[in-house]
Amino acid sequence: MSLILPISDIRPEDRNDVGGKAFALSRMAGEGFNVPKAVSIGAAAYLQFVQASGIKERISLELNRKDFSDMRWEELWDAALRIRSMFINTPLPSELNRILSEIIEDFFSTTPVVVRSSAPGEDSAKASFAGLHESYVNVSGTESILDHVRKVWASLWSDAALLYRRELGLDIEKSAMAVLVQEMVAGERSGVAFGRNPNNETQAVIESVFGLNQGLVDGTVEPDRWILERSEGRIIEYRAAKKRQAVLPSEDGIRLAPVEPHTQNVPPLSKTEVLKVFTLVRQAEDLFKAPQDVEWTIRGEVLFALQSRPITTLSAGETEDKRPWYLSLRRSFENLKALRKTIQEELIPAMIEQGEKLADIHVEEFSDLELADEIVRRKQIFDEWVSTYWREFIPFAHGARLFGQVYNDTMRPEDPYEFMDLLVSTEMASIDRNRRLEEMAAWVRENPQLKEQLRHAEKPDLSEMFHKKLDAFIDKFGDLACGTSQCLQGREPVIQIILEMAARPAREKKKKTRDVGALKENFLTRFSGEKKKEAEELLDLARTSYQLRDDDNIYLGRIEGQFLAAIDAAKQRIENTRGIALNRTNHEEYVKALRNPGYVPKKTESAEKKPGDFKLKARQLLGQPAGPGISKGKARVIKDPSDLRRFKAGEILVCDAVDPNMTFVVPLSEGIVERRGGMLIHGAIIAREYGLPCVTGVPEATRLINTGDSITVDGFLGIVIID
Repeated sequence: MSLILPISDIRPEDRNDVGGKAFALSRMAGEGFNVPKAVSIGAAAYLQFVQASGIKERISLELNRKDFSDMRWEELWDAALRIRSMFINTPLPSELNRILSEIIEDFFSTTPVVVRSSAPGEDSAKASFAGLHESYVNVSGTESILDHVRKVWASLWSDAALLYRRELGLDIEKSAMAVLVQEMVAGERSGVAFGRNPNNETQAVIESVFGLNQGLVDGTVEPDRWILERSEGRIIEYRAAKKRQAVLPSEDGIRLAPVEPHTQNVPPLSKTEVLKVFTLVRQAEDLFKAPQDVEWTIRGEVLFALQSRPITTLSAGETEDKRPWYLSLRRSFENLKALRKTIQEELIPAMIEQGEKLADIHVEEFSDLELADEIVRRKQIFDEWVSTYWREFIPFAHGARLFGQVYNDTMRPEDPYEFMDLLVSTEMASIDRNRRLEEMAAWVRENPQLKEQLRHAEKPDLSEMFHKKLDAFIDKFGDLACGTSQCLQGREPVIQIILEMAARPAREKKKKTRDVGALKENFLTRFSGEKKKEAEELLDLARTSYQLRDDDNIYLGRIEGQFLAAIDAAKQRIENTRGIALNRTNHEEYVKALRNPGYVPKKTESAEKKPGDFKLKARQLLGQPAGPGISKGKARVIKDPSDLRRFKAGEILVCDAVDPNMTFVVPLSEGIVERRGGMLIHGAIIAREYGLPCVTGVPEATRLINTGDSITVDGFLGIVIID
């Protein structure tokens, strides 16, 4: 079996080695379709590389840290990042490098190419996983082409591919990746054509943009769209897009360029060309005996088929599959820039304003019916902002990930998380909150009399400045009583935290071991001209993404706090007027009680241990190393926000996930353990800020560890030992 083949030499028995994409193009070429010159690097080359380099065993180690079904999306990205680092930092074995280089040099010595994935099983009649694996456009030179081949190989283990692991049949022992190296055709118009509309089987769909297809594929450029009658190709409907930008080849990749004003209102395709593309997609369907999704481009008068795959749709049982939503988080740089503007200029100011408006409403003065209506209204407002958070803020977090990939591809560092040292130049809201708490704690340390007054719940009269600082803190951040920004229970929760902080020396933020200025300069010097400007913009965007990963939760917490404040007012009113003690319940029960004086709220079901329940005591738990260091202390398991009020200095914070509204206890802690995993989740970020050992992704951490357990947190190996 040859390691590399021209597509003209591919035979039917090579199908499993060259993958669906290369095999389809070889058949189209054999039937006279216009397809670019291409060669296939078979899956055998991938297997030779991972076996000779030891990467195969290292992938196995990464994916067996914990049960795969327990790995969250953040952990998948971390694993994929580390695996990608293995591929880009490991050179090809000399003999494999020689074999591949010779043919690539013969075919593409000076010709730019597209390097595409062609995984066995990909683009089959049963499943199409478009977008899961990487493709690279406008790559020149043998060395660069082989470098991008390794990146495509790595994408076999991307977070996107891992999500679809079962459908893709990913198995460390059996999985492999073939690569298609294809002459780049710099078409003036490009697009995709669906031989059958996924939403209407009597129709076909053609989409087109000026320039290259990359802008259409990643969502940067909106395409013009034609809906056609599938039987004869009659145009049923045409929808024009705002044609302001196009993706074009650049000196070392691609660039986004403005469309000339005189062509902005001109369709990319004439009616004759629409019919020509329709004929292409129907001919592909006749060849493959199934409706096809064809990517194409037009250079001059020639229509080229770039790739063809069967159209597949979700089965009825997959309609609740959230994986497509996760894939939608992978935004392009241009998309992220537009999203940043929306978030900073519109959403955050609106979120802050909403929180302030709610805080100005005094629910204590409302009648029972008015209070019930206000609880319903605040719940609706909070739910709407939660929806906005998932729709807008969560995707923007991809900015830090995108920068991480660009940084690692450029710098090839030994530590795949080195890029994170460049993201902390802008201080986060929770760090600002902790600094203000520490300032007040410092006053208490230096003034024993003030400390005694606070302990005995007396209003301190020794320092007017302290009094003002405390009130200013509560006005901005709330009273910390419920894990959100405002629960309006007075000064006591804040004072308790200040006293705990004052009982120990101040914990300083960790000093960086790397010179951030030198890291930045070294990174930016790898670029020049427009590319350097883009790199600077990407770094700036990533820093904002990193910062807002924290701050947006603080702003959302203020709105949630006002919703909880209304519920608290209802609880107190019902208890005082009816002389009953209410157990924890949901907001709907309080609303019913306020609207019906005879109704008694039902308590929510609890997960309290029943007689006879028992469990084995865990000794050692395995997770992801997220903050280097080793520490030992008593565990404080946080199952409810109210548990935070009992946090003591020197304890280990154990929780499902560290919410930004919880981080005021981090300066008191000796380490962090979280059930959720990942290097970019909030607990890991804050742990590194303070230099705390941190282990994330520990399955059932809050069930297997109890408050008071003596535990050791090993942030180097990702191990938690229950002593």
